[in-house]
Amino acid sequence: MNKVIETILAHKSIRKFKNKPLSEETITTLVECAQSASTSSYQQVCTIIGVEDQGKKLKLAELAGNQSYVADNGYFFVFCMDYNRHTIAANIMDKNINDTIQSTEAFIVGTVDASLAAQNMAIAAESLGLGIVYIGGIRNNLKEVSELLYCPEYVLPLFGMAIGYPDAEPGKKPRLPLPAVFHKNGYKKKEETENLLKQYEKETSEYYTKRTGGKRTEGWVTQITASMASPKRTYMKEFVREKGLNKT
Repeated sequence: MNKVIETILAHKSIRKFKNKPLSEETITTLVECAQSASTSSYQQVCTIIGVEDQGKKLKLAELAGNQSYVADNGYFFVFCMDYNRHTIAANIMDKNINDTIQSTEAFIVGTVDASLAAQNMAIAAESLGLGIVYIGGIRNNLKEVSELLYCPEYVLPLFGMAIGYPDAEPGKKPRLPLPAVFHKNGYKKKEETENLLKQYEKETSEYYTKRTGGKRTEGWVTQITASMASPKRTYMKEFVREKGLNKT
């Protein structure tokens, strides 16, 4: 096993950081690593907004559900799907690409591009001894986030990432059993998945019981079923279309 694989397998979310900013050199390196990720058909649909203004970080923390670590970290990045750049390129060539940009396929491409770039950054950061945590909470109030970061039409903030020097050592959460995730030559039968999930429920229940001293005992199946019992951020479809995306 090499150092890269060791870094990936050791991943855990860090939600408490030391009061120590990242250097400009580190920030640039992390963004370059993100840019080096694979991108569909060389489209490069990801834009990264670095939020340095503490007032904006505090506002983002509030909009994301009062998550303090959005404001208190070494640096905060927001990953966006960005087709604004492509419309500018099209204008230079006197072309119209709106039908392509507004398609569901383009929406998937943009989401995947941003996710690949972010994961590159995450691994790079962890390889430097830094900690990271993804922030999906910015989608709680995406209109306000978009306005705060001056995002024009065709630019959609997708998630944030707080990075910094860890000031906590949380336990690593057990992942789903590999056979529940890795299916060979086709999807497994329902019964096989059901048995794997029952096993995982027991394992994760034991994990939370030990981690919290018995204050929390639910396993993954119980937890995920409760959290998905009702849909969240139901305004999203309308807002995404207001941005000119995922219309067709």
